[in-house]
Amino acid sequence: MHPIANDMIVALPEVFVAVLAMALLMVGVFRGDKSARAVAWMSVGVLVFAMVLVLAGPIGRNVVFNDLFVSDDFADYTKVLLLAGSALAIVMAIPFNAREGIARFEFPILMLFAALGMMMMVSANNLMSLYIGVELQALAAYVIAAFRRDTLRSSEAGLKYFVLGALSSGMMLYGMSMVYGFAGTTSFDALATVFAAEGEAAIGLVIGVVFIICGLAFKISAVPFHMWTPDVYEGAPTPVTAFFAVAPKIAGLGLFVRVMMGPFGELADVWQQVIVVIAIASMLLGALAAINQRNIKRLMAYSSIGHMGYALVGLAAANEAGVQGVLLYVTIYLFMNVGTFACILSMRRQGEMVEGIDDLKGLSKTNPLMALALTIFMFSLAGIPPLAGFFGKLYVFLAAVEAGLYTLAVLGLLTSVIAAFYYLRIVKLMYFDDPVEAFDRPVGRAMTTILAATSLVTLLFLVFLSPVLESAGAAARALFLA
Repeated sequence: MHPIANDMIVALPEVFVAVLAMALLMVGVFRGDKSARAVAWMSVGVLVFAMVLVLAGPIGRNVVFNDLFVSDDFADYTKVLLLAGSALAIVMAIPFNAREGIARFEFPILMLFAALGMMMMVSANNLMSLYIGVELQALAAYVIAAFRRDTLRSSEAGLKYFVLGALSSGMMLYGMSMVYGFAGTTSFDALATVFAAEGEAAIGLVIGVVFIICGLAFKISAVPFHMWTPDVYEGAPTPVTAFFAVAPKIAGLGLFVRVMMGPFGELADVWQQVIVVIAIASMLLGALAAINQRNIKRLMAYSSIGHMGYALVGLAAANEAGVQGVLLYVTIYLFMNVGTFACILSMRRQGEMVEGIDDLKGLSKTNPLMALALTIFMFSLAGIPPLAGFFGKLYVFLAAVEAGLYTLAVLGLLTSVIAAFYYLRIVKLMYFDDPVEAFDRPVGRAMTTILAATSLVTLLFLVFLSPVLESAGAAARALFLA
């Protein structure tokens, strides 16, 4: 087989998404905004078919395009999650955009390009391809954050995201240039070989790695690079917030794990303490800053910062069990957050979106099924057994204990207890306070299906635990066998 043909087969999901995104762009250009709904559903179909291509792709580790792109079990596992998150976000956006008068054909196409960038991120095998993936995802994300042009908050969200994102990209590029200057290569495989041979890292190399960590920490909104998160979550259209809370976080964590455990795996002693500090700071801020929040989207922003801290506990362990824990955590995180944002999107009163936590008072009396679903998600986010969130935290903390990071595991447990307060407060409002005016009905067929599916998976995750753990374990092993 010709080398180019082999390269294209290995990268077929990415090629498929890129070609179809451009084709749908042409459809939108010629048919205008009346094609918005059709383009949106076709975009969902593209993402679903891309998932099939990922699962049906070549087995084992395949490095193509002159070592720029890698396909392995780790990339496949992460891609399935981020594609599912992107598809669900588009489905949730279709009725919202139509009601709010922002149904444009560009919206789902931007989501496709963001998904393409995220797929590139987790399959990057070179600092250059890593940067291209990150920027492709980020540029599309900046636009959809400000997609509601007639709203000051949405424009502000897009601008803040863009300015701070540009700063983080600059930091990451500076770190890459430092690494290249001291190691003489940008290839992940070559970097791993160089560091294994050298043993001790030069101070300039350490500085470069720290700057790369700073850039990656911004992408997952880890402390102290979290400052954009509450304002962007609150200001962006709610389906966009749901997308930001799920797919880019999964891709960012996947990239974080690949970079730290791949080219910089031999420098674990150098970067491990940095990750520990970031994880502790994220867990503490996520637990404490959300307590006084009255807007549920801002509360979910601080919640996501905390959850990224818990996921980084698995990375800090710097072992196979830790990577498996991170993958399990992001799988559970996908279902919990998509379900929670489906509930938030269903909070409408007299045709207007409401976002106040106090608007949930007495929901168990006015809409008992929605209250039940939101209760499942809140308990799971708090990490209460036997719901899904408990198992996510259990496995990352076990990995930390196995690596001897006892203080990190104990702090993780303590911050989980503190964070449980604001999750349980929402349950208290729904079940024990007098009801306020009921939300509008109906929620919608697509939203009802998403709510039912995500709440059932979250509630009955114990049934799926074994196969998910097995798949996450195989994906983690792929990184260590490279």
